[in-house]
Amino acid sequence: MTKVLTVNHLSGGYSRQHPVLNDISFDVKPGELVGLVGLNGAGKSTTIKHILGLLDPFDGEIRVEGMTIRENLTGYRQKMAYVPEMPELYEQMTLKEHLELTAMAYDLDKTSFEKRSKRLLRLFHLEKKLNWFPIHFSKGMRQKVMIMCAFLVRPDLYIVDEPFVGLDPLGIQSLLDLMVEMKKEGAAILMSTHILSTAEQYCDRFIILHEGKIVVQGTLDEIRARYGDPNASLQNIYLAVARGETKWFS
Repeated sequence: MTKVLTVNHLSGGYSRQHPVLNDISFDVKPGELVGLVGLNGAGKSTTIKHILGLLDPFDGEIRVEGMTIRENLTGYRQKMAYVPEMPELYEQMTLKEHLELTAMAYDLDKTSFEKRSKRLLRLFHLEKKLNWFPIHFSKGMRQKVMIMCAFLVRPDLYIVDEPFVGLDPLGIQSLLDLMVEMKKEGAAILMSTHILSTAEQYCDRFIILHEGKIVVQGTLDEIRARYGDPNASLQNIYLAVARGETKWFS
């Protein structure tokens, strides 16, 4: 099967003397939601920054739909959408203008823009906030704007970083429903999260990072088999890794 995202032997971070990531490799295929799991400081955000092109790898390479960011900067970035943990909006632009700017950046046609934006506004109950500026938005509303911008463009790859922080239960379910829908349409999704019960329910595979290395990856059943307990929850396995109990995965 074609791989939308391929990370090959990636080492990186902020200093070559003290790399955060050490030789990690994984992929995400079309129609697949992969959970990126690990403690704070395990390397999840650094991995995401490398995929987005915000950091240059020390070694290895990252490809999206077969291309690296150096080969085609615009094409590479247009293949993905990003939902950050902390929403970043332009304070002088309304909600409507954020959506319009996103559509322009991804060359989205007017008909698709109007149809998709109308649905997203209704889904997140922001129809009456189109002319509001971010200063009037709560943290959850700001997060919903970021989610709407990402799902407006329907790229091949979604990078979703701790997306549930600040969202109300209805917003969380709306986001989950959108991810399921995009999966069915063939999108690949990499999601970093600490909400393990939700990840266990929705993710197809998992990558468990610890101290900059991939300790184990695979479906939950595959990871359970290596862990040695067919009934273990993702929470159980995560805690074992966090405590340094990794002999099962060697």
